[in-house]
Amino acid sequence: MTEVNTRRPLPPLGGLRAFEAAARLGSVTAAADELCVTHGAVSRHVRAIEDWAGVALFERIGKRLKLTEAGRAYRDALSVAFDGIAAASARLKETSRRTRLLTVNALPTLAMRWLLPRLASFQAREHGVELRLITSDERIDRLPQGSFHVAIRRELAVWPKGFAGAPFLAEREIPVCAPKLAKALKIKTAADLARATLLHADTRPGAWTRWLEAAGAASVEKNAGRQRFDHFYLALQAASDGLGIALGPLPLIADDLASGRLVAPLKGPALPSRAYCWVAPEATTRDPAVVAFCKWLEAEGATPP
Repeated sequence: MTEVNTRRPLPPLGGLRAFEAAARLGSVTAAADELCVTHGAVSRHVRAIEDWAGVALFERIGKRLKLTEAGRAYRDALSVAFDGIAAASARLKETSRRTRLLTVNALPTLAMRWLLPRLASFQAREHGVELRLITSDERIDRLPQGSFHVAIRRELAVWPKGFAGAPFLAEREIPVCAPKLAKALKIKTAADLARATLLHADTRPGAWTRWLEAAGAASVEKNAGRQRFDHFYLALQAASDGLGIALGPLPLIADDLASGRLVAPLKGPALPSRAYCWVAPEATTRDPAVVAFCKWLEAEGATPP
């Protein structure tokens, strides 16, 4: 009887995480920080895999690393494999739990102004799911492997390899400000914004330029005052406090308009911008808790504010 050899020809397992992190982050130093090891340890692990495979994974140009063609292909394959391992490990840990933990990584402004006020309806419907909400605007392919089940990001033409996503909430931007400021400035046309301070956010570069061009008032940006904030939610708070005029996204500011904290001094244009999407590692897209949350997002996004 012939014995079948089922042993898998695996490389040094300690090097797989080191290579995947260095390839994903583009830096041995960043990989060392993420893995809590030394720079030299990461380099040794990567060389061990290269020696095992007999092929170079990186081109070393001075202190810079550049993936070879073989390195890129190996990185992509390992990313999918690690996502699968992370998902399986999470399911294994949760078999002893009565409540399933679902980690959602969402953009800060959407989390505060749209998601949080609605989460009670999801928790009432899905009693077996405990939701952990993290806010971040980091690129999803730069987040640590297995650190989230679902992310919420603005729409991209193509999602990074290994991720799936779909839009659930359309957005339109209009100028908004505090009621007292609108009354004082007496803004009736887009050209009147030249008398105001326009509030800009680094997380939405070029937003005012696009809106003013659509309104036929591109020259306003040269004459209006300007104040910058690193996050969009700070610009909206500044608008509520009367510091200037921000571009407010509908439907995220629907509650502010309804309560009178903000007003829209102009009827339009309500300029469409990139939709909000749920994004998940492909390995988790069949997870019942992920499916339930994404379907809930789509239903909430389709409901008028």
